[in-house]
Amino acid sequence: MIFLAPVLLVAGLFALGLTVPVPHLGRDYVLRLVLPDAGQPVDLPKVYGPQDNSRPLVVIDAGHGGRDPGASGAAIREKTVVLGLAQSLKEALLANGGVRVAMTREDDSFLVLEERPEIARRLRADLLVSIHADSAAGASGVSGASIYTLSQQASSEAAARFAARENRVDRVNGIGVDGRSQEVVDILVELAQRRVQGASAELASLIEREGQGKLQFHPQARRSAPLAVLRAPDVPAVLYEAGFITNPEDAERLTSAEGREQFASTMARAIRIFLARRSGE
Repeated sequence: MIFLAPVLLVAGLFALGLTVPVPHLGRDYVLRLVLPDAGQPVDLPKVYGPQDNSRPLVVIDAGHGGRDPGASGAAIREKTVVLGLAQSLKEALLANGGVRVAMTREDDSFLVLEERPEIARRLRADLLVSIHADSAAGASGVSGASIYTLSQQASSEAAARFAARENRVDRVNGIGVDGRSQEVVDILVELAQRRVQGASAELASLIEREGQGKLQFHPQARRSAPLAVLRAPDVPAVLYEAGFITNPEDAERLTSAEGREQFASTMARAIRIFLARRSGE
């Protein structure tokens, strides 16, 4: 009977025309979340270096970030390691002047894969370098860096997909496509993709050449894969797997000031040679 007392009390008050006061706490509180409009492009990052658009622009992409930590090693996470490497490369490129640099992220921000090459496209970059670190669970002896370019099949597929949506932009590789037929756009995108793939392979070769005796490479240093960050049809791009954070020697090298400096100086030299060659074309 005691459990029915509250119910009987409320019923009696209601029968007499009375009400039970209800606290107002929270009743007038409205939670509002401001969300971006659908399809709203990501904000473009700051461009460092000379404020001269004729200077080449390199976009450095530190892989992962935010809720995506990437690979994990002994008390280190990929997103943190590669951000340190990316910042060192930015400083090395800016130190000698003549090159503009932008970074897809400069903190622990999260970016979806498709945003990264799109940033490079919208900035009309001359080059995109994406930096990652690998892991090999249960195989701590695996070590060394690898350089990835887009695989040929993925390159053709990316060109086809890009051409299919190209009416949303106005240029491909500096050539205006507004008002052109879809057949012409398909051809322009395919030609741009071939040119970009050749340039990407050239940079990969330069990184491997300049890194001999300075960087530790995996026995299979040159690789190709259908990686989303490499799919922009008009921006040369490589993905650099800097080493295995599950390997103690690699992890020490990638997290030490000396190791970051060696990586940055070598990569910066390869990039400058690449840009010098492209400027002569």
